[in-house]
Amino acid sequence: MNHVTTDLIEALVQKQDIQEVFRQHLESAVNQLLKNELTAFLDYEPYDRKGFNSGNSRNGTYPRSIKTEYGELNIDIPRDRNGEFKQQTLGSYNRTNDTLESYIIHMYQKGITTDEIVQLIERMYGHHYTKQTISNITQRVSEDLEAFHSRRLNERYVCVYLDATHIPIRRDTVQKEAVYISIGITEDGTKEVLDYTIAPTESAHVWEEMLSSLRERGVKNVLLFVSDGLKGMTDSIHRVYSKAKHQVCCVHVSRNISKKVRVSDREDISNDFKKVYQAENRTEAESQLEQFREKWQKLYPSVIKNVMGHEQLLTFFDFPASIRRSIYSTNLIESFNKQIKRHIKAKEQFPNEESLKRYLVTQFHHYIEKHSMRCHRGFEKAKPELLKMFEAIET
Repeated sequence: MNHVTTDLIEALVQKQDIQEVFRQHLESAVNQLLKNELTAFLDYEPYDRKGFNSGNSRNGTYPRSIKTEYGELNIDIPRDRNGEFKQQTLGSYNRTNDTLESYIIHMYQKGITTDEIVQLIERMYGHHYTKQTISNITQRVSEDLEAFHSRRLNERYVCVYLDATHIPIRRDTVQKEAVYISIGITEDGTKEVLDYTIAPTESAHVWEEMLSSLRERGVKNVLLFVSDGLKGMTDSIHRVYSKAKHQVCCVHVSRNISKKVRVSDREDISNDFKKVYQAENRTEAESQLEQFREKWQKLYPSVIKNVMGHEQLLTFFDFPASIRRSIYSTNLIESFNKQIKRHIKAKEQFPNEESLKRYLVTQFHHYIEKHSMRCHRGFEKAKPELLKMFEAIET
């Protein structure tokens, strides 16, 4: 039975603080490691005659404290007379261990403020961190925000999904603001979050600014953009990517139809419209659309006029059949946005824009890492045809 086990048993019997037992043994172990490091550096044991006239020797210690989840450790850092010894057990400037540092960074990424982190750490570990200390630890997260916006992107994307979700954020008051997010699928079928921006409301002008930023960061060609029916989107897309095609989300169109008809007709009219975008080919889709018009024109003329006016409704039929299920709607990006909002539901609001950005970029990195080696369904089969489509717009 080792000393740690013996001391633990004794602490349990006497109802003492077990965490203090761990702290004492950890402190002893670290100090012993440091002594062993110096011995290995000098190549002789303390008081060994081998050290006489060796040109270097032990020269006492200097104190240092390090905070851990078990409490504060009092460490004696050994020195050599020549000042050449550089211990490796502890980082040169660390005042906390990696576990606690990672925990602080994780909280910061979730949008928790430095004031809140200071209070939480003090409650959990019993010692105080200044706001400046927390700020120093989390500096790498702030740097990551800039790196995300400036990183170079692929030259080609088969499709780019555009969608805005609304999240509450505090400025002077708390209001929901639009978070614009773009997700791209490469010619190899991998998915990644390309960029994001935050604005009070959603507009085609802001989307155009984001697309211009994507071009500046290396995106030369996109075959298809998929978005909801926001007014002006097609023109904004073509001003930046003149050869790209635009698909209006069929699911959004279906929802808009349902909002403008009687409740008793919603199921029937939705099922009829579904036959349009679930058709096997464009010819069948156009036939279904004409039947849809003939059946509902008399009852809902304005609704049918809006549907027939969507020039981008059947764009997805210009692409290989194996990927059409993925590109007739914005379901792919909407699913991701719902996941983001589900994670922040308990938080209710973000205290400032910076905290929201930290949270978003953390989620984006998780998404990119998860999908970096996965080919989205149907894209591997469609790749030869997609490559030809790129060649056509690049000549």
